[in-house]
Amino acid sequence: MTKTLQITFLFLISLFAHAQDKEAKDLLNQVTAKIKSYDNIIIDFKYTLNNAKENINQDSKGNVTMKGNQYVLNFMGVTKIFDGNKTYTIVPEDEEVTVSTVNEKDDNAITPSKMLTFFNSGYKCSMNELQDIKGRKIQYIKLVPMNAKDQRKEVLLGIDVQTKHIYNLIETGKKGTKTTLTVNSFKTNQPLSKNQFIFVASKYPNYYINKLD
Repeated sequence: MTKTLQITFLFLISLFAHAQDKEAKDLLNQVTAKIKSYDNIIIDFKYTLNNAKENINQDSKGNVTMKGNQYVLNFMGVTKIFDGNKTYTIVPEDEEVTVSTVNEKDDNAITPSKMLTFFNSGYKCSMNELQDIKGRKIQYIKLVPMNAKDQRKEVLLGIDVQTKHIYNLIETGKKGTKTTLTVNSFKTNQPLSKNQFIFVASKYPNYYINKLD
């Protein structure tokens, strides 16, 4: 291959990669716009953690109700309520409620709402494979963290091509741990109670209230 052909070949590869990145970003923007268009979202999900080296294989189920930045999350026997100001972590096993303040503007604060839009910054994105899963076309986008200190090697985000909803999220850690979050049910604009995101202390009369702030 002559030097001219080599340069042309590399140029074409660069153009193709750029086109893929733009296509991936366009799809992610569509997902974000769709999520922001809903008044509320209710998700039932399955969470799987695997690490072959450590012989770990765990499955858990959970659900979350979100409206704006408020949410109620039920996962692994623990309930978290965020009313827009404080987070109430309710642990029935310990009969304890931990109350803390969360700064929603903190980039390091992990909340359910951010889990649906985390991909908007801090990642290099590119189109991955398109799969047919139970009759649904799922387009995967590969996300590589730009922060070298990030313990994740890559994230694969599966998006339903028709609905623009997230189908699943697969994280692969640098030490071999793989976690998969699969959305089993995605409901929007549901009728919610006025007290949906309010912690009612009277429901937990014998619980110890641990206030961190």
